[in-house]
Amino acid sequence: MESRVAVIGIVVENTDSVAALNELLHEYGEWIIGRMGIPYAKRGVNVISVAIDAPQDVISALSGKVGRLEGVSAKTAYSNVVRQEEAERG
Repeated sequence: MESRVAVIGIVVENTDSVAALNELLHEYGEWIIGRMGIPYAKRGVNVISVAIDAPQDVISALSGKVGRLEGVSAKTAYSNVVRQEEAERG
């Protein structure tokens, strides 16, 4: 299975969605390399970047689920770093 490195950029405008967002990130934790969150109080938003190394369908699924949360936007940037996984993660 092919694995790619990507960054998911997330902007949270509705803090009521933070618990659901954290639950999703925990669910996909085995694929996440790291994440950085920046609260931007002046504009009342939180900006989060999530670095991920996973199959493209996993990355797309996470990004899609995040983007469907109320008051949350997500965009994904894929790198050209691709590798074959020897065995699927379970």
